[in-house]
Amino acid sequence: MAGRKRKLKSLAETITNSKRRVSKEIREKLELQTWSDLPTELLELIVSRLALKDNIRVSVVCKRWHSAAISVRVVNQSPLLMYFPKFGDLYEFYDPSQRKIYSLELPELTGSRICYTKDGWLLLYRPRSQRVFFFNPFTRKMIKVPRFELTYQIVAFSCAPTSASCILFTVKHISPTIVAISTCRPGEREWTTVNVQNRLPFVSSIWNKLVFCNGLFYCLSLTGWLGVFNPQERTWSVLAVPPPKCPENFFAKNWWKGKFMAEHNGDILVIYTCSSENPIIFKLDQTRMVWEEMKTLDGVTLFASFLSSHSRTDLPGIMRNSVYFSKVRFYGRCCISYSLDDCRYHPRKQCHDWGEQDPFKNIWIEAPQDFSTLNW
Repeated sequence: MAGRKRKLKSLAETITNSKRRVSKEIREKLELQTWSDLPTELLELIVSRLALKDNIRVSVVCKRWHSAAISVRVVNQSPLLMYFPKFGDLYEFYDPSQRKIYSLELPELTGSRICYTKDGWLLLYRPRSQRVFFFNPFTRKMIKVPRFELTYQIVAFSCAPTSASCILFTVKHISPTIVAISTCRPGEREWTTVNVQNRLPFVSSIWNKLVFCNGLFYCLSLTGWLGVFNPQERTWSVLAVPPPKCPENFFAKNWWKGKFMAEHNGDILVIYTCSSENPIIFKLDQTRMVWEEMKTLDGVTLFASFLSSHSRTDLPGIMRNSVYFSKVRFYGRCCISYSLDDCRYHPRKQCHDWGEQDPFKNIWIEAPQDFSTLNW
């Protein structure tokens, strides 16, 4: 009996000593581990929360950290989706990169509707007074321009109204072959309007698209024809470029409304959507003068809204090579987007009839890099 007890005691001591040795080995291994041993996913998560200057500092530590820092580095600020309320003066701004909503009281915009955005400035119109004005919601600066009647045509501007080169442009069809071109610069007392004859039919509509690129205004008509206005030479022409070719099932209800146009580094990009199909993106080949379908955006992110759209590079990895549309779901937790890498919408099953959306409800606006420090 005594011998059995001694054996049990010896076994217990052996087990205890073994546990101590294992614990000691684990402690020694943990003590030898460094920050460079962090799993890649955890390292990227930590680095993604750093400011740009800290991201750059982290990238020079070692090759592995450099790779992680570059993969999540954010150089550009994504545009904000600005919502125009039906009532009141409280305007919401949705940041898709942080999935946050900010609010501003903007009584200066009472009675106005949005026309266009560029370089952080809004172009607005008051139908009752026919007042046209610029407004920067981040600085609260307002710049008025001469009154002008805007009916069913759209209007755009070339750059920030604080620039001497800023010019406003709008086109309105008088007949299928004649259009009225109207322009104005901030500081001028009236708009200049001239009638121009088209070689090809061109019909103006609130659903047309306008972008300024390489010193020219490009206007995409309802049926996909592209008009070009040169503000320096004051010339207008409708390009003999057949509209982009889409599958037959794209030409369904509201097909002519579900289009978006943006520019990126001198290229004109058009997005065609259909409620039951994935979007198709085309780029204008300005040498051959044909539309080419794009299978990738090469890391560029497009932000599409009816009255103006934007492009960005160097955004968080998950946002790249995608199109972000002007609709937020799940109480602000997710912006509807389409990934060209995954060939699907995010969240899933979010195909949308964009032609049914109110074009004046919201718009993407470029925000300053330090916008989160504003007095929201």
